[in-house]
Amino acid sequence: MKFNVASKTLYSSLSAVSKVINSKNALTVLNNFLFTLSGPTLTVRASDMENSLVATLDVMGAEGEGSFCLDAHRMVDLLKEMPPQEMTFEIDDNTFETMIVYPNGEFKTMAIDGNESPSPEADDDADRINFTCPASVAVSGIDNTVFAVGNDELRPQMTGILWDIKPDRIIFVATDTRKLVRYSNSAVEPGAACSFILPLKPATVLRNIFGKEESIDISISKKSVTFSSATYRFDCRFIKGMFPDYNRVIPQNNDKILTVDRQMFINAMRRVTVFGNGGNGLIRFHFDQNIATLIAQDSSYGTSGRETLSCDYEGDPLTIGFGAPYLQEIFSTISTPEVIVKLADPSRPAVCLPSENQPDTDLLMILMPMNIID
Repeated sequence: MKFNVASKTLYSSLSAVSKVINSKNALTVLNNFLFTLSGPTLTVRASDMENSLVATLDVMGAEGEGSFCLDAHRMVDLLKEMPPQEMTFEIDDNTFETMIVYPNGEFKTMAIDGNESPSPEADDDADRINFTCPASVAVSGIDNTVFAVGNDELRPQMTGILWDIKPDRIIFVATDTRKLVRYSNSAVEPGAACSFILPLKPATVLRNIFGKEESIDISISKKSVTFSSATYRFDCRFIKGMFPDYNRVIPQNNDKILTVDRQMFINAMRRVTVFGNGGNGLIRFHFDQNIATLIAQDSSYGTSGRETLSCDYEGDPLTIGFGAPYLQEIFSTISTPEVIVKLADPSRPAVCLPSENQPDTDLLMILMPMNIID
């Protein structure tokens, strides 16, 4: 086999595909890229057995056909330092001795027979749900929910993002039991109903790799989902199990309404927590007559912080406690200048909303309060 390829084109594909490879693999061959040459088309695949990412690129001067594996770490490091230029790959079909030639030098290495690379388990193509989604919808869904994904191995269903597919929208949900995010986008109409839980790793890869694409073709089977574009194909296994009924935990009757400048509130929390309890990050909030008072203290060191802010508040006076890190995550994810917080009492969760949703979207976040010990 032989082919020529531009170094930066190959580097772009390999660096993207490499994000699927684990730092440690049970099978040594999974530390490699699988290259497959077919005519003027070269595909590069990386896999961790649960997820498989394939990049497709055009090559020149192709001779022969077949597949071979090369060490992923070594190839990425080599191409990272390679200036823009044409490279020639020559692979012996029998011994898999590989020559990589470029204008000022050459490298020799040994490839592995591509047949030794394990193939992902094929799903039944029957009853698949297929639709096309703007890449921006998928990326926004992940961006708005990924911070709320749980990490409790005893609750694996909460270690991923729920994609709740409706005929006229996609709803993305994530929760770690302390906070929950529901993001709905009706800019896409799948025309069918189903749901799956996408693990955190492939969700992150999807956001990074497909973020620059215009659209994504999505194909859902009983056990996996495939995301495809003109350049990449990404096969991901679901997390098994049922996601909690997220609608049941969303409060419906929070009658105390707080509207506050988002950035001003974040900055105040950051200042107050400097003298608070670094262990739990508890801040006591008191809302009354359009004044918000933030209080944090650490009795172990005899330190405390207090700050007041102007806000719009409708309702009876209320004192409630929240973990500053969780509230800061929510406020940092919401992008509008102001945030609306709906409250009920010190023991019930708060509902956080942007002051205005983007067209075709609906974003809602809830946060459980913390007990205040006087």
